[in-house]
Order: sequence, then C-alpha cells, then structure tokens
Amino acid sequence: MVHEPSGRKMDVVSARSCSKSSCSQPAVATLTFVYADSTAVIGPLSRESEPHTYDLCASHAASFTAPRGWTVVTAPAPLEPEDDVLALARALADEPEAKPSYEDVGHRAGTQASDPRPQGRRRLTLVKDESDER
Repeated sequence: MVHEPSGRKMDVVSARSCSKSSCSQPAVATLTFVYADSTAVIGPLSRESEPHTYDLCASHAASFTAPRGWTVVTAPAPLEPEDDVLALARALADEPEAKPSYEDVGHRAGTQASDPRPQGRRRLTLVKDESDER
C-alpha cells in the first residue's frame, strides 16, 4: 500500500509475468482450460489473476499447443488497451445521425414536432460515482 501526497491510500498493482517456468517476460494473454469440452482458450490478459488460469507472454501464447484431441480457441485481443469511457466516447462519435422517430407522436396532423436535440457538438460528460471510492 502506498500513500499519495494527499494522504489517501492506494493499492500498488504489480505487472504479472508469464506463468511458464524460467520465463520472466510480461504476461499479455490468459490461458484457460475448459475440461468438459476439451478446449483450451487463449484470450487477452484478464484483469485479475484467477485460480486455474495461466498468464502467458506473447511468445508462449503464440507457440502454445494443446494436448492431442483438444481444441484451441484464440480470442482476439484488442488492438490497443482502451478503457470503457474512451470506448463509449468513440462509439458515440462514430454513430451516424439517426432520424428521430418521435416526429409525429402526440401531435395533430399538419404540425411538426420540435427537434429536442441541442444544436452544436455532442458531448460526453464523466460523472464521478462516490460509491466507487474505497
């Protein structure tokens, strides 16, 4: 545990290394076995280390071979790490303008509904949730 200059406590997160013996390279993928289906799944590095999973470096993830009769499923990794807020902002920026479907709802024939969308640039505001702080 580390203390910030403000006095607040912060947990130190250490980088995980490859689970293979004598390999000290940083882990980039997580290997999981699904015994019921005889399947090995190699996916992006999980957020937390979990029991019965193995963290692998890029070299060991690329050269992994499963036992005979097993299937290897490789889940695609994101091209670059991206947090949820950034992903949402990019998705909103790429969203084409959709025609509103509320034009005729609740209005008499011959009248046009006003456009409730604000003029100008769309914005995404991040609101801090006090319940997330520890």
